[in-house]
Amino acid sequence: MKKILLIFSVLYLTTSCSAQKSTIEIERDKKEILAVMSAQEMAWSNNDLEGFMQGYWKSDSLKFYGKSGLTKGWQQTLDNYKKGYPTKADSGTLNFTIESMTPIENKSYYVMGQYFLKRTVGDANGVFMIIFKKIDGQWKVVADMSCG
Repeated sequence: MKKILLIFSVLYLTTSCSAQKSTIEIERDKKEILAVMSAQEMAWSNNDLEGFMQGYWKSDSLKFYGKSGLTKGWQQTLDNYKKGYPTKADSGTLNFTIESMTPIENKSYYVMGQYFLKRTVGDANGVFMIIFKKIDGQWKVVADMSCG
């Protein structure tokens, strides 16, 4: 009986420790993703669109879905941003509000929230759902759906 109790105790502790580790890892991941998004807010607010795009996966497989439809690729997404937000007056000051950040598979999360652009040419607000994936040790947006 003591052996069975010992086995169950070891199994319980092992399971509890691994579950706690997962929670710790998830919280660390979320903090790192929020840091990427904070850097994006700062870059955008300085009309540094290339800096903003550092949070995105630099790949032709990047997908962005917005009011103009589906855009494929990092460079095309950057070109669209440059066309739509050519000056500081157009880009304004960006702030994100995060509503939900949820792991969806190993090293991927979806983030849902709102964006707020405070601009002299008129404010612009909307919602987004982005998918972050850890690629080569860095969190990158691999898919973005934004509408306003």
